[in-house]
Amino acid sequence: MNVYKTKLEGVLIIEPDVFPDERGYFFESFSQKKYNECKLGFNFIQDNISKSKRGTVRGLHYQIGKSAQGKLCQVMQGKVLDVAVDIRFGSPTFGEYLTTILSEENHKQFWIPAGFAHGFSVLSEEAIFLYKCTNYYSKKDERSILFNDPDLNIDWQVDKIEVSEKDLRGVRFKDIGKDFIYK
Repeated sequence: MNVYKTKLEGVLIIEPDVFPDERGYFFESFSQKKYNECKLGFNFIQDNISKSKRGTVRGLHYQIGKSAQGKLCQVMQGKVLDVAVDIRFGSPTFGEYLTTILSEENHKQFWIPAGFAHGFSVLSEEAIFLYKCTNYYSKKDERSILFNDPDLNIDWQVDKIEVSEKDLRGVRFKDIGKDFIYK
């Protein structure tokens, strides 16, 4: 397993060992032992799966307070553009974002710790997206940044965007609360 640091401190790209053969492939999508050996002591308590069609944008979501979550993201089917936005006030990369392609072909995983907003867009006809969470979902502690905020200027790499009513009500990045302070 290879683990790569990114320009956003704490955000990682993980490439598990994949064993292909003429029948297909095998890989361990998660092994606590292997993650501990790589000093990635995540404690996951909830798995979420979403299925979405091409052009769907989900996000930018995060949870605050005792409900803050880290997410280990991967794609089981299809291809997505995954996005993490640094929302830690005082961080040298505050307001910056990082994108990576996750697909059933590359098997990459994207670790997004608490203190980052998360979203993705579907680049294939359909995608099944899995993310392991370090905390339970809490509706009262969920927050959302407007996916098309001009200050972030994220290129979602899709022509016709489909987004939920809830995500259309996200706040502008400049209006987020100081819920995460960089230390």
